Amino acid sequence: MKQLIRAALTVMFAGALALGVSAQSTTPAQSTAPGQTDSSKQKGGEKTVEEAYLQESAETVMVRELSRSDDKDGKLVALAYARKAMDGGRKGDEIRSSLEYLALENTQVIARSGGIGVATNNFPDIRAKACEYLGEFPSEEAKDTLVKVVLNSKVEDPMVLAEAIRSLGNIGINDNDEVVDAICYSVDHFANVGVSEDRLAVYTCFAIQELAEKAGGIKDIVTVTNTVMNFTKGSYVTPVKKVAMQTLEKLAGYQVKNNNESKSTK
Repeated sequence: MKQLIRAALTVMFAGALALGVSAQSTTPAQSTAPGQTDSSKQKGGEKTVEEAYLQESAETVMVRELSRSDDKDGKLVALAYARKAMDGGRKGDEIRSSLEYLALENTQVIARSGGIGVATNNFPDIRAKACEYLGEFPSEEAKDTLVKVVLNSKVEDPMVLAEAIRSLGNIGINDNDEVVDAICYSVDHFANVGVSEDRLAVYTCFAIQELAEKAGGIKDIVTVTNTVMNFTKGSYVTPVKKVAMQTLEKLAGYQVKNNNESKSTK
C-alpha cells in the first residue's frame, strides 16, 4: 500500500510540474486579425515536447513502483499502465525492465512472510501476462529474461512457460539455437514426468515454426524433432497432434531445402 501511495504522489507531482511548464510557456493573449487562425487552436491540443516527456516519465515511474509493490492489485495496475504505454508506442527500456521484473519475480525475487513459509509474491497470472507483453520488445534483454523463465520449468507454472515460449517465437532471436534448446529442455521436462500440457505444446510448435522461418531452419534439428514428436502421441488432444505434425513437415521442408543448397554450393 505504501508503494501505491508513493506512486500516486509521484504522478501528482509530475502533473503539477507539467502544468507549471505549460503556464510558463503561455504568452499573454493577443487579438487575432480577421482572416487569421489562432495557431494554438490549429494544433488541436497537441502536447509540447516537455509535456510528452513528463507524461512518459510519470508513466514509467508508475509502472516501476507498482510492479514492485507487495500486493497483487498493485502489479495488475502496473500491467495496465504498461499496456497503455505500449499501445501508445512508448516501449522504452524502463517499461521493458519493469515487465522483466514481473516475469522473473518468483524466480529471482521471492518474498516470504517472516522469511519462511510459502512465497507471498507467487502470482502466475501476473508473470504470464508480463511474459506475453515482453514478446513485443524484440531485444536481447527481453529474450534473455524469457529464456530464464523457460529454463525454470521444474517449478514454474505451465501457463507462464507457454506465454514465455510464445513470446520467444515472436521475438525471433535464436543465435546458435540457444532459444530452441531452452524451449526443448523446458518442454521435455513435462514429457519426462508424463504430463501433457496442450497449450504449452501448441505454443511450442508455433514458436519453433516462427524461429525456423526467420532463420531458414533449425540447426539442432534432432533435438527439436524429438521434442515435437512427443506432441504427436500420448494424451494430447487431436488438434495438438495435428499442429505437431504440421510443424514436423515444415521442419523437414527446411532441412531438404538447406541440404539441396549445400550440395549446389559444392
